[in-house]
Amino acid sequence: MPYTDDDNTVMMLANIASIEIPPITSSYLDWLRMQDNGWLNRFGVDKLNLHDRQFLPRTLLGEYLRNQLLAVVEEAQARNLCVESHESCEVTDIELADTGVSLFTQGQKVRERFDLVVIATGHVWPDDDETPKGHFPSPWSGLIETKIGACNVGIMGTSLSAIDATMAVVAQHGRFVEVADEALRFDLHSGSDGLHITLMSRSGLLPEADFYCPIPYDPLHIATDDAIEKEMAAGTAGLLDRAFTLIAKEISRADPVWSNRISLTTLDADSFATAYFADRKHHAPFHWAEFNLREVERNKRDRCTVPWRYAILRLHEAVQPIVGKLSADDRCRFDSGLCKVFVDNYAAVPSESIRRLLALHQAKLLSVVELGDDYQMEVQSERTTIRVDDGALEFDVFIDARGQRPLKTKDLPFPTLRKQLMASGDEMPDVGEDYTLLEPPLARGRVAIAALPYLMSDRPFIQGITASADIGAAIANAAMKPPNRPRKKLLFLTG
Repeated sequence: MPYTDDDNTVMMLANIASIEIPPITSSYLDWLRMQDNGWLNRFGVDKLNLHDRQFLPRTLLGEYLRNQLLAVVEEAQARNLCVESHESCEVTDIELADTGVSLFTQGQKVRERFDLVVIATGHVWPDDDETPKGHFPSPWSGLIETKIGACNVGIMGTSLSAIDATMAVVAQHGRFVEVADEALRFDLHSGSDGLHITLMSRSGLLPEADFYCPIPYDPLHIATDDAIEKEMAAGTAGLLDRAFTLIAKEISRADPVWSNRISLTTLDADSFATAYFADRKHHAPFHWAEFNLREVERNKRDRCTVPWRYAILRLHEAVQPIVGKLSADDRCRFDSGLCKVFVDNYAAVPSESIRRLLALHQAKLLSVVELGDDYQMEVQSERTTIRVDDGALEFDVFIDARGQRPLKTKDLPFPTLRKQLMASGDEMPDVGEDYTLLEPPLARGRVAIAALPYLMSDRPFIQGITASADIGAAIANAAMKPPNRPRKKLLFLTG
């Protein structure tokens, strides 16, 4: 979904650069440098200006990943490993048995059983046939191939997915033109004067631009893996507050000036988010975006790292293991506070995306609205209405760009496997360190869950290429070191 021509345009940028992508047979940058310049130009990429911190179109990243997959298959076959690939082959069911795992395609059982099945089906979006014309339940529900008129467009969300949706619309109505000082101008096509786009979220805040920092990450000094493990071992009661103590000490050590400015010693797990977002809340979103863009671009040129930003970036993965151990009340506190801080920090967007938003705002085509917590949405046949305390917003076209929601066991598209897992009583698939299911016993070591939506509930930051690389390595170990007998037949299901 993130990489295909069917669902993306070259305006949609990946927010991960070569320096961050785990290399497979070659790094992304090395592969790009081997490509023909004319071919790269089709993606708006100049071969002479390539560098390892560059954000490039998603479709180009998809070309790299496919190339690497084919290279891996070729290498496996050269080592006399049997690799079969069945594209456009829908698996309709999975069944656990004592002798292995059975699969069904179009209702017919595959002739052989498998020792290990890996479910890596990716994100799940609603079928666009389920909603009225003009209402898109995601940016990937038919938006790209739909002609969007010069009308009033509402987009729920302000993150990179919302920016993608914005680019999908404006690409039909004009073009960006480079002007002085690396800024952009948007020139509207004749006849598109009626276009206006509104980005909406509870907070009304735009994401910040990606910031410079050392990669690979420097180690943490206080909120280390051992320290987090120790707090988890001390029990669920008070775990979130104990974890925040480590977080605060780590940030204070990294950046005492910023910590003093926000009075970090007076904050807790509930109030930290308010202090973190305070500066942005006190400024108009596009004014802050312009200020933030200048800051991050200056820091990139000077290779300057903002210590508190870097500390929070490194902390989000260190803190993630506590999420599944939190009490129900503390999980609610985490989701409404610290989680938003971490997501905002690591989901910073390419500078080019911010430039584009500023150009659209300058052209009076884009605005941002803060909805607050109390709003209602009505989906009608001809329009979508958002009702807030002080009135209503009506849109001819509406796009929900809030991203993937966590999925539960009941959402699995394989009816027999779903029934077998739900019989064990777990709302979420329960996986071990190698991502193979722990329950029921028949599934142990035989079915691995690598589909991110089913892992997100207890692992809210497990999205992206680097997390997928870690999951792949863990599952490879499961294949190499089975619990009972040698692996012979492995199956990977991908979306």
